[in-house]
Amino acid sequence: MTAKLAHGMFTVERRYDASPQRVFQAYEDPVAFRRWFAEAPGATIYEWTHDFRVGGQGGGRYRFGGEERDVGFNDTLFLDIVENRRIILSYVMGSEIGEERHRISASLATIELAPDRDGTRLTYTEQGAYFGEDGAAHIPLREGGCAAMFENLARELETRG
Repeated sequence: MTAKLAHGMFTVERRYDASPQRVFQAYEDPVAFRRWFAEAPGATIYEWTHDFRVGGQGGGRYRFGGEERDVGFNDTLFLDIVENRRIILSYVMGSEIGEERHRISASLATIELAPDRDGTRLTYTEQGAYFGEDGAAHIPLREGGCAAMFENLARELETRG
């Protein structure tokens, strides 16, 4: 029997009233990145790393919601970084149940930053493989999660800009 697999691709675009340098800095700075990327209301972060360089790794273990929720993980590898212009990374997401890790997806993501008048146009493109019987159902959820994450980035830029 072959394990189910769904492929999906989506793009999220967002404009910020901040320079490409400022948006890039929000990715580069480990404290700022953790704040807008992982620290959502109700989140518990168990461990987090952010080695922002080509070949560097990032991600961690976290829980969104109460103790009844599984612990999630994100293992990221930075593949290409062009300062103030582009970030390409791969990542695997999943959950931990006891001592076992269950992968739910593996993705390649590209973040492009382009000047847009006095701000920045961010274009995020993700190509993913989503595992399991309900893999295809994860694609719109992931797109929605990414859009919400970029709203967090907007708040970061507004409050810390």
